[in-house]
Amino acid sequence: MPRSNAPRRPVGRPPVTSREQILAAARGLIDEYGWEKLTVRRLASEIGVGTTTLYSHVRDKEDLLLLLIHEYAEQIPHPELPAEPRERIITAAVAIHDGLAAWPWAAEVLTTDGFIARLGDSFLWLVETILAGVTDAGCPPEQTVRIFRSIWYYTVGEILVRARTRRRTMDEQDPTRLNPYFGNADGPLQHPHLAAIAGRWAALAGQDTFAQGLRAFVDGLLAQSLPEAPGAPGPQPR
Repeated sequence: MPRSNAPRRPVGRPPVTSREQILAAARGLIDEYGWEKLTVRRLASEIGVGTTTLYSHVRDKEDLLLLLIHEYAEQIPHPELPAEPRERIITAAVAIHDGLAAWPWAAEVLTTDGFIARLGDSFLWLVETILAGVTDAGCPPEQTVRIFRSIWYYTVGEILVRARTRRRTMDEQDPTRLNPYFGNADGPLQHPHLAAIAGRWAALAGQDTFAQGLRAFVDGLLAQSLPEAPGAPGPQPR
């Protein structure tokens, strides 16, 4: 038989494991089992290497999650920014929301204290845009963190609630158990407003109103944080 000219791997050496292989396998495990159940040992078994080999690429689970989020953040497009500060804030916040909505587990990981500060420039650029917009809107520098934190909580909360609602609906075998909402309410006499809207609650709650709510939220945050103009009247007695 003719010999193949293809290079042969030395006998007894394990296959080379690339970072791309590691991250692709980790994404698959997260999609199947959730990020909480991802472990270095399980990932090594999935790839078919020893844990010692894997530890030469990642330090621990936290390092692995950061690598995944860094990789994903690089794919979030940088939107064209409007000139008006308020619109810049909203545009950046919507970009964060839309980027993380496809990976809700990443949003959940980033709620852990300290994670967001360790992200790369691709994500921190959006954070910087929000902080700069708040400053350019006339708010004192110390208010930028408070306003960003509030926007961040609103954004992540919306992503996680919707993701968990979708997961619950997909797992639910008997759709009648989710309809109507508030089936344990005590009736229209005790909860008349709830009873009047309960039949439409699921449809109304499923509407995508993030951008609309964000605008109202940002308007309120900026209005509370702007310093009062000299000579402006104070609160009027009731």
